[in-house]
Amino acid sequence: METQYKKVIVLILSYNGKHLLEESISSYLTNDYPNFEVVVIDNGSTDGTMEWVKMNYPDVYVHRTEKNLRYSGGLNFGMQYAFDEKKADFALITNNDVKADKGLISALVETALSDDKIAFSIGKVYYYDEPNVLQTVGKKYHPVLWNGGHIGNRETDMGQYDRIEERYWCDDIYWLVSREIWEKTGGYDTEFAFQGEDFDWQVRAKQLGYKIMYTPEAKLWHKESMTIGKTSPFKAYYDARNPLVVHMKYRDKREYLKFIGIRLRATLKSMPKMLLKGRWKTIFKTWQGHFSAFAWGIKNKRLP
Repeated sequence: METQYKKVIVLILSYNGKHLLEESISSYLTNDYPNFEVVVIDNGSTDGTMEWVKMNYPDVYVHRTEKNLRYSGGLNFGMQYAFDEKKADFALITNNDVKADKGLISALVETALSDDKIAFSIGKVYYYDEPNVLQTVGKKYHPVLWNGGHIGNRETDMGQYDRIEERYWCDDIYWLVSREIWEKTGGYDTEFAFQGEDFDWQVRAKQLGYKIMYTPEAKLWHKESMTIGKTSPFKAYYDARNPLVVHMKYRDKREYLKFIGIRLRATLKSMPKMLLKGRWKTIFKTWQGHFSAFAWGIKNKRLP
């Protein structure tokens, strides 16, 4: 009977992404898990997203914000609906530029239920255009960078990551989030409108003793940065700013000053190539992101 299965709300966040929704919604709707609903969070779109979903997927609820709450705010809006109104046991947070395997939800729920200290359950992410090439299967620890980058990136899947394992960090392209971690942390910190929001939430969850668990049985194909652009100046700003803020928020001074030095040297090293390519706006937004982080550090007495 369906009642024996934990309730999952799939939250697809979309801002002017109507053109991406057909494949993501359809793939989630074909999942074999018995007790889930798909909800599209229309994050203040102006492209007719709500009307399009209602017309093409009448059984999919659209939870609309009247203005763009940015990534973290939009997903908090969705989780409030999933956990507080729908009384879901789990929320599956997912991008709109994806295609999900039919066994994804079942695999994530099975993993999440294996330990009550699991806050986030993740699986394999493949490149959409290279369906057997991995984008990520989690992230590793680094003593200085802390978030050490993707495991498995650009590797052909030969079964080398086919064990269920705890991960130190991960990306939130998709993850199953427990009701308990929502109630204890309040979700994403909207200080991080884009980029770094998942990093910050994972730090807070870990401080409370929670885990990130990976299962190879959950699979998804990702089109990558279709909303904000993989190399856009907009993304460059938040990529520069938010990791610095996370480090200053949670690490000791010696650790975060070392990290700041590494990031500044990396930015300086990248300047000649960007200048040759004429990416003036990206250069400006990168430095603007750094200075915004330093302003945060001064305001919160983490700098000088």
